[in-house]
Amino acid sequence: MGNAVDTLISLLIPTLVVLHLVVAPYTKVEESFNIQATHDILAYGLPTKSVYKHLSSHYDHFDFPGAVPRTFLGPVFLAGIGQPLVVLVGFQYAQLIVRGLLGLANSAALLVFKQNIERTFGRSAARWYALLQATQFHIIFYASRPLPNMFAFFLTTLAFSQLIPHPDPRRQGVRYNVAIALLTMATAIFRSELAILMVTVTLYGLIVPHISLTHIIMPFLGFFALSLFISVPIDSYFWQKPLWPELWGFYYNAVLGSSSAWGVSPWHYYFTSALPKILTNPATSIVLIPFALWNPGTAKQARALVVPSLLFVAIYSIQPHKEARFIFYVAPPLTAAAALGADYVFSRRTKSALFAMLSAAIAGSLLVSLIVSTSMLAISSLNYPGGEALSALKSLVASSPSLDIQTASVHTDVLSCMTGVTLFGQNSYRPGDPRPAHDAISFTFDKTEDEAALRNPLFWEKFDFVLAEDPGKPLGPWETIGVVEGFAGIEVLKPDSMAHGEGEKETGSDQVLGRGALVKRVRDWVRARTGGWWLGPRMEPRVHIMRKMREGEARRAVTA
Repeated sequence: MGNAVDTLISLLIPTLVVLHLVVAPYTKVEESFNIQATHDILAYGLPTKSVYKHLSSHYDHFDFPGAVPRTFLGPVFLAGIGQPLVVLVGFQYAQLIVRGLLGLANSAALLVFKQNIERTFGRSAARWYALLQATQFHIIFYASRPLPNMFAFFLTTLAFSQLIPHPDPRRQGVRYNVAIALLTMATAIFRSELAILMVTVTLYGLIVPHISLTHIIMPFLGFFALSLFISVPIDSYFWQKPLWPELWGFYYNAVLGSSSAWGVSPWHYYFTSALPKILTNPATSIVLIPFALWNPGTAKQARALVVPSLLFVAIYSIQPHKEARFIFYVAPPLTAAAALGADYVFSRRTKSALFAMLSAAIAGSLLVSLIVSTSMLAISSLNYPGGEALSALKSLVASSPSLDIQTASVHTDVLSCMTGVTLFGQNSYRPGDPRPAHDAISFTFDKTEDEAALRNPLFWEKFDFVLAEDPGKPLGPWETIGVVEGFAGIEVLKPDSMAHGEGEKETGSDQVLGRGALVKRVRDWVRARTGGWWLGPRMEPRVHIMRKMREGEARRAVTA
């Protein structure tokens, strides 16, 4: 029975990761490099002749290189592992497949972490860890997102699994070597700022002490050289110039300080905002971690998990530009420390009324955290109007018998590209793959951002459809055939108040498509049963799906 319960609890993590992927299948601009690069490897392969010509004419990063070059190792991994599955189920599911592979890899790392907790602290502590981790929104939601941070997360989580205190000092030394090796690779390949985490882990190991400096120098040097040996040739091949991407990233962010152009946060942001959000459950950060550090029965073990993590966050807070995803790596060890506190309290629930009440409160906090995380998933899924608009456009075109074209030319604006339009979404088939008869119309896409070109009426003549935030931007005779809405906050509607678009008859110009239509149906259903009250997401138009009206053409507007 105990093993069955452990299995079910462990399966919660990968199951929830896949569920989050299915509910929110689109990506945002931060994920664009890795998702586009994975697409290009799967779609166009790896040339061995005329390499520059092939890559520069097909690969997206030559047209949109980004602020700094990024490594291709993550996309190579996803494309290499995912290719047989893509061939098996079809290229139209490729984005789900490659994201699913990343999510399952990070889930596996979390389960290795849980297994090491069980080996050291016992089955009950491991169960608490899994339950606390599974009910945190951010880690589960981002586990399948192709960000450099989430490729690094796989390695840092495995590294932290080796840092869980071990009773045998000889084994602990070996485990520290493995952790340093993994952190070195994560730093050199994916995120250079992880050098700070490697330093804080090393300092703690030297002070406690678990290790000696001479003991970890060889693993560091060896795996640093191995990382360069892997990264530099592969990335130089894809970028067609000698390159170590993370050196560029370090110079851009740390030396030039250019990341501040994306916003600056106060020094305390990570501690007062990001960490509480990442941990989700208030009991974790307010009660369980402090208790684990204070309680003599768990303090030593908790310090090994908490001190290097929070020291990393404190030092990294010096960097002006801050985002929660930059410190995702510390979520597993901090959650493990909270699990130690929860296990200590829960195991004594029969010994006193105080422990019984605290145990009930901790168990109740899991339910609250799950509800909060589920709500955050529902809301977050409404933030991808570009991806929804592209999917809706393809459905509208495929269902319209009036179209007399074989290739539809589409312009996608900046907002659409930032909120879900990817090459996977654009291309349902690989170049040269046969197309079924019911999907005979192909698409070509344009992402021009130059304002001078966009102000030229002749520029718009070549397009059949446009995905635009501003319906007045396309010049010429255009009609809106649908609108995709996006999340715009939480609203409270009283019985006598009207929601956006409520009470109006929908026409092509205001027909709501995608998740906005689902929210509208749910809102109407709830209000019909609550006397007109509604508490939920407020939706506003984000992307307009527009069709070019050409003089003298016989084809009609696309309708749903």
